[in-house]
Amino acid sequence: MSERIAGIELPELGPPATPRDAAAVVLYRKVGRSIEVFWIKREAKLAFAGGYYAFPGGKVDKADAGVPVEGATGVDAALRVAAARELLEETGVLVAQGTISAADTESMRRALLDRESKASFGELLAKHGLTLRAADWPEAGRWVTPPHLPVRFDARFYLVEAPEGAKAEVWPGELTEGAWVTPNAALNRWNDGTALLHPPNVHALQTMAVFRTAEKALGVLRAPPMVTDFIARRIEFQMGIRVFPLLTPTLPPAHHTNCYVLGNSDLLIVDPGSPDDAETDRLVSFVRELMADGYKPRAVLLTHHHGDHVGGAARVMSELKGPLWCHAQTADRVPLTTEKRVADGDYLKLGGMELKFLHTPGHARGHLCIFHLHSKAAIVGDMVAGVGTIVIDPPEGDMAEYLRQLQRLKELGVRTLYPAHGPPIPDGPAKLDEYLQHRAWREGKVVAALKPSPQSLEALVPQAYDDVQAFILPLAERNTVAILEKLVAEGRAQRDGELFSLSPSGRGQG
Repeated sequence: MSERIAGIELPELGPPATPRDAAAVVLYRKVGRSIEVFWIKREAKLAFAGGYYAFPGGKVDKADAGVPVEGATGVDAALRVAAARELLEETGVLVAQGTISAADTESMRRALLDRESKASFGELLAKHGLTLRAADWPEAGRWVTPPHLPVRFDARFYLVEAPEGAKAEVWPGELTEGAWVTPNAALNRWNDGTALLHPPNVHALQTMAVFRTAEKALGVLRAPPMVTDFIARRIEFQMGIRVFPLLTPTLPPAHHTNCYVLGNSDLLIVDPGSPDDAETDRLVSFVRELMADGYKPRAVLLTHHHGDHVGGAARVMSELKGPLWCHAQTADRVPLTTEKRVADGDYLKLGGMELKFLHTPGHARGHLCIFHLHSKAAIVGDMVAGVGTIVIDPPEGDMAEYLRQLQRLKELGVRTLYPAHGPPIPDGPAKLDEYLQHRAWREGKVVAALKPSPQSLEALVPQAYDDVQAFILPLAERNTVAILEKLVAEGRAQRDGELFSLSPSGRGQG
């Protein structure tokens, strides 16, 4: 049964995206008595994991199935071919049986990356008398992307020691960095929030940090903790910031609200928003798993009062015996007893994590963001979105205030943005600039649609939002009202009841 929010009938939720087969390679080398791994950073604009650090890898191509692998057939063979091909493309390291010069290896790499070249990986291997062996690609775990994401992979990991003398380097393109690094140095970057990692890569680095032998490492890599059906329950893109997506009735294209479980000893549970008992049970079970490891719930915090952020708060408070914290203007809007009314500038320590609360009205009068002082990451609620858009709905919403708060976040130097909907945004400054520019552009369209003679909203909205689908127009109307209120306050537009017109000086200021 569908629901309605802000005049929009929410579509029935379809099935999760089907995961695509993919392969990743934990490439390592021995340096004296230490181990180094080769990691890469994905270009920020990539649709999947842009801006994250990872291990070399990618999806299985159709042609991979046609390349023979000694000791493997079918999908097992195709996955290893993909691993070998991606490793060569992304790092220049070739793992195959046979002899080949460094110059010919580079030539193979260039041919694979050349879009005009018609040479396949299999043909290039055959040309140089090379073969692939399954034994050179021992399985090191399997990970499936969680179902809340629109793009999903069923990734098999392989643990591979770099051939002696192999030179690994990244060429410009889909990757922006590549380097040999000790696992502990990489984990320190994750801890600092300067290297975002997905769960498989955190587990691999933690395993390699205590490397003794390949055989022992493989055993640990194949049996990660807090994983069900190859899907991670613990998603911790940087240390102490865990995201737990919950299915909620929210605005499309989003269908989840991110609950954040923050802290390295005490825990702050942010926006347990699902009204569905089964979803809340999943969250409570996850927190209890953390409690078994010594963590302790401190409180439930609401970024604001909207239903997709508060739907499970009462049950979580009851189950985990935690109080409610929120801003005073959120406390007035939820039917829950608030222990602490959080104000702008309040500080909180959670086991070494220093957090600062920011009152950021505009979307909602009591809206809060949480600023991690060390890494400059921020839990931003509905200030920005990783998927979808932000609606400014008067009288609760205030466009001028919303824009001021976006600018404030930018001036604070916020780095990674953790939104309520969609994946984290590694390049926070670029996203904030994008939002400010887009809102200015949309305001310009509203100004261009205004005339000296009064017009109704029904006449203005289709002109100002001529680039969106019809089902979005009810939301567009609320955003248009917010823009018009801002223009009226600035003296650039005039209002007469439900009609709006351009003030004499309005167009010149647009």
